[in-house]
Amino acid sequence: MTSSPAAREGAEPAATGGGAIPRHVAIIMDGNGRWAAKRGLPRAAGHRAGAEAVRATLRAAADAGVEVLTLYAFSSENWRRSEEEVTDLKGLLAYYVEKELETLHREGVRLLLIGDPKPFGPHLMERLHRAVEKTAGNKRLTLVVALNYGSRAEIANAARKLAEEAVEGSRDIASIDEQAIGAALDTADLPELDLLIRTSGEVRLSNFLLWQAAYAELLFVDTLWPDFDAKAFNDAISQFAGRQRRFGGR
Repeated sequence: MTSSPAAREGAEPAATGGGAIPRHVAIIMDGNGRWAAKRGLPRAAGHRAGAEAVRATLRAAADAGVEVLTLYAFSSENWRRSEEEVTDLKGLLAYYVEKELETLHREGVRLLLIGDPKPFGPHLMERLHRAVEKTAGNKRLTLVVALNYGSRAEIANAARKLAEEAVEGSRDIASIDEQAIGAALDTADLPELDLLIRTSGEVRLSNFLLWQAAYAELLFVDTLWPDFDAKAFNDAISQFAGRQRRFGGR
């Protein structure tokens, strides 16, 4: 899956709207802890309920014709949470990958990873890589899971890579432009980001896809992530379809 011609060549995309389906949707899945607290449950219960919301959203995205769904599963800042919560999150991720792999494959979902999942340990890394390899040929929907991901680190890594190429002599410094940086990011082979959703009422990007969101439509909803379902996703798609995207033009 490659970036759009407009993105590759530096041209401004045409204005869109009026019923369009976004090719690439990203979600900051926020509110698991508050969902659990409202019910007097431990935070782990909120994370488990959030995993159920992932299933519903995946299905809704595929049914709507979305090509790529990117989920902010674990940020590079999440390591600051309690050791117990981090352990719960890692365990849930391992369980989800193991339990859902066959379903993802059967439903034509391709799994990709962005970020740096190595700190999760070799056992989970092996499961993740097995899932990526098993689903590599699937074409119905690409599920991108951001693990130990931070957008500032991603951009810094891209800049470092381009600087190293310039020092080695394999790249002309003058060729380091927006397109070169975009091509060095984790998302280089994905369509441009069209819609970014954040749940739970928080109104910030939290170091997620900062470069990619430059011209994306942003949607902040009050729904806590475990309550986000197919209807909520379809409502978001409808709002996107009703917007007029001009990419800096009039």
